[in-house]
Amino acid sequence: MPWETALGQLIMVLQFVGFVGGWENPGSLPPATAAVLCAALTTWVTFLPSFLFILVGGPHIEKIFVLPWLSAALSGITASVVGVILNLAVDFSHHALWPNGGKIDWFVGVLAVAAFFGLNRFPSALLPVVVFCGLAGWLGGCWGFLPSVL
Repeated sequence: MPWETALGQLIMVLQFVGFVGGWENPGSLPPATAAVLCAALTTWVTFLPSFLFILVGGPHIEKIFVLPWLSAALSGITASVVGVILNLAVDFSHHALWPNGGKIDWFVGVLAVAAFFGLNRFPSALLPVVVFCGLAGWLGGCWGFLPSVL
């Protein structure tokens, strides 16, 4: 199902946010140690409820499809999760294309369009497209194509 992939990416974003939070607020620990610990803790508390729901609710999942009111509630939850992911995509895109509210970053725009067409032409080539975009972004930063927003 397509939404499963989006949830994996959302979990990776949460792990990154935990890493940055630990790095920025290390307390008495070195920043790298605090960042790794916070990323690990974020990953743990993100995955643990999912596994508990699967282990505890797995035997009862067939009953969900028999009860129309519960099936409707789950459809509403799915719609809200899709809305949250869409909101994140729009917000991230806005900040990537217009860093610091300034002029449009054409490098990011062209790279996003190339990735879009690459994934539409070759739907199973997600990993090569991600690697290509990562390398292009790294090279763009090295050669000064990217604005200095960090």
